[in-house]
Amino acid sequence: GKCPEDGWDESTIELFLHELAIMDSNNFLDNCGVGEREGRVASGLVARRHYRLIHGIGRSGDIAAVQPKAAGSSLLNKLTNSLVLDIIKLAGVRTVTNCFVVPMATGMSLTLCFLTLRHKRPKAKYILWPRIDQKSCFKSMITAGFEPVVIENVLEGDELRTDIEAVEAKIRALGAENILCVHSTTSCFAPRVPDRLEELAVICANYDIPHIVNNAYGVQSSKCMHLIQQGARVGRIDAFVQSLDKNFMVPVGGAIIAGFDESFIQEISKMYPGKASASPSLDVLITLLSLGASGYKQLLKERKEMFSYLSSELKKLADNHNERLLDTPHNPISLAMSLKNLGENNGAAVTQLGSMLFTRQVSGARVVPCGSVQTVNNYTFKGFMSHSNDYPCAYLNAASAIGIKKQDVDVFLKRLDKCLKTCRKEAKKEESVNEIRDANSDTEQLED
Repeated sequence: GKCPEDGWDESTIELFLHELAIMDSNNFLDNCGVGEREGRVASGLVARRHYRLIHGIGRSGDIAAVQPKAAGSSLLNKLTNSLVLDIIKLAGVRTVTNCFVVPMATGMSLTLCFLTLRHKRPKAKYILWPRIDQKSCFKSMITAGFEPVVIENVLEGDELRTDIEAVEAKIRALGAENILCVHSTTSCFAPRVPDRLEELAVICANYDIPHIVNNAYGVQSSKCMHLIQQGARVGRIDAFVQSLDKNFMVPVGGAIIAGFDESFIQEISKMYPGKASASPSLDVLITLLSLGASGYKQLLKERKEMFSYLSSELKKLADNHNERLLDTPHNPISLAMSLKNLGENNGAAVTQLGSMLFTRQVSGARVVPCGSVQTVNNYTFKGFMSHSNDYPCAYLNAASAIGIKKQDVDVFLKRLDKCLKTCRKEAKKEESVNEIRDANSDTEQLED
């Protein structure tokens, strides 16, 4: 039930998957199926793509239950959950007791957690949410039928941090029994940094309020995992949710729901309606068997090294352009560089930089202008994407995520340097045109 220390070769993994597949009834030579779900597949290509593991996972009443006519798929599900639990412990949350892979991305997986809590707290209608400008985690609360109570962040230096006093004040104002949970975040875009999980966990324990953590891409960060471990040690964390694609480099479509109370995690798995796709479980099982524990630890080590390299090189580039790498030491994955020289109020120039980077095949970098407004599910966010109503400057984000290579960093910096030079030239041209226009206007007024 543990991830092998050394990865397996592809032939061994394929042999193993074929052995699992022949345990499923749809692959029995003399099988006679007369039900509505018999694992029949019209296309041989589709069957091969899934290694003939067609039945999915779970049963209609429990995503973690064993399916008698799909022993191989059920074994795959159990093994995957065991391996993932082992990796979560390896990554830093050593006291986690249970987890399961769910075939939904992070947002819908958070929704499933909230819906499970509904039965425990029938009076509750609010979710306290320290603000993070990312739509899916906000929508996860709306979709579950709850009212998000947005707690604005406080600016400490360049960093946006959790307003602990505001959280506690809201609990007293609304009444603990009316609050479903606190919905906190670890991994996030700088200058927003991970929430103060230890303080929030203590507050949740003191007021007997559940605590759900959005740990979207936090498994790859020892700092994020340490925060979760410490929060559970000193206070209350009921569940933490992380994405499969962001942490394990598999296709989008799966997440891991984990926690410290085995019975509560089982309750969440039983809340999932119907059977589920085995694809996310199959993808992460193949990946972990291929990497082994040592291979995954190596990826974590390389990511941390690349973060240091990206940070130092981006700082040099920022200095060359009279900009500043924002000081966000509490964010272990994302970095931000100011864009003040593109014009304090010139959102068009900032947006143009983002467009230029994208057309030059730089993906993942975000540019954040000042003062943008966006409405999400009838809630209006000022300064959207900056996690704050009025962050002091426009900026650009870049992240060092698992799998990043030195070549990625070098090419990004080279292309960013060229784009910034182009933007500055165009900004100077515009200034010159405006100066000539103003001079002509003054001359016309004098002549009049």
